[in-house]
Amino acid sequence: MKITEIFLIAITLIYTIPYVIWRVGRTDYYAPLVVVQIITGILLGPGVLGTYYPEYYSFVFNQTIITSLNGIAWWAVMIFIWIAGIELDLSKAWKYRWESGVTAGFALGMPLLFGSIAAIGMVLHPGWIGPKAMTWQFVLGIGIACAVTALPILILLMEKLDILRDPLGQRILRYASMDDIAIWAVLALILMDWTRMYYQLAFLIGFGVVGVGFRKLMVRLSESDRWYVGLIWMAICGLASALSGFEYMVGAFLAGAIMDNQWFDQKQLDSLRQHVLLIIMPVFFLSTGLKTKWSVGGGEVFLAAGVLLFASITGKLIGTYCAGKILGWSKGEASLIGWFLQTKALIMIIFANILLTKEIITNDTFTALLVMAILSTMLTVPVVSPKLARRDLIPLEKPSKTESVIRIKINRSL
Repeated sequence: MKITEIFLIAITLIYTIPYVIWRVGRTDYYAPLVVVQIITGILLGPGVLGTYYPEYYSFVFNQTIITSLNGIAWWAVMIFIWIAGIELDLSKAWKYRWESGVTAGFALGMPLLFGSIAAIGMVLHPGWIGPKAMTWQFVLGIGIACAVTALPILILLMEKLDILRDPLGQRILRYASMDDIAIWAVLALILMDWTRMYYQLAFLIGFGVVGVGFRKLMVRLSESDRWYVGLIWMAICGLASALSGFEYMVGAFLAGAIMDNQWFDQKQLDSLRQHVLLIIMPVFFLSTGLKTKWSVGGGEVFLAAGVLLFASITGKLIGTYCAGKILGWSKGEASLIGWFLQTKALIMIIFANILLTKEIITNDTFTALLVMAILSTMLTVPVVSPKLARRDLIPLEKPSKTESVIRIKINRSL
């Protein structure tokens, strides 16, 4: 068959299988489509399809096809991270800086501590730390992976639960935004190449200087021009970041973070994020799944994933509990906020992809982190939904139950 025909077979599988599972299985309550797509990517990867049907796997996902899919995945994830950067509302975080700083600090610091302890245990066993990693890079990388909150997925889940524009939803977004900044700063530290430190410092200084001029230019442009110029800016920042020794995704995030979301229509920004998730991000999920392997052993990988999941959840909940005690939150708020901030999915997977590319972690560690990210995200809605119901907010119910739909309509009418 021609390479284009094989490519279209791969694309058909990428879009068909997760949609059928999501729609027929009615998984939205436990696993949104984005989570199902990630799981499908794992199933189509070498760890499952490649193990049980190696000939079919090597036929559909040959090196040429993988290279083509990777190109789409790179562009998809750059746009996705760029949008996440734009959605950061730093002005509100600064306005409520004491509350936001305390909460974000504990919500990031405690799971970072717990994850780092788990990483120290992994260092003592072969097969987890990457060949180019220093011990501190591995420990800090695993620790911060346990602390990650996926801001774009958090927004999607809060939209489903109908609390995104509520005061509680806006508070959670502020906390997640500050954590996002800290997480990417830590990633930049981990990726700091001391042999190329001058180039990386030059990139950061140059970004700051050019960014001032870029902001002045964007203010003078019409909104339609801002979209186009913003994409050019993102590509240039990604290239400069990669050439300096950072990952291109660091540049994409900074390119968005320096932009104000008030420059764009919020509905168009939400629509762009949803269309990126629909049209090209599934390719990234597939390319992520192609990296999942179990050379250490499937049992050990899932055991490591369980330990990391425990460290992540426990650390996040203890962190928000401490913040709630200091700030005087009402009963139940700390647990609710902690579970929302537990949402990981895409950002942690992107983070783990970077660590794998830089050979700071191995494929087995990547797989364990991937499983941990999926499970933590799948737990979010089932856990927070009843908590929201007790706060007289509208929970997301299973669509298959008539009584649940009636209850939602009654709540909305009230």
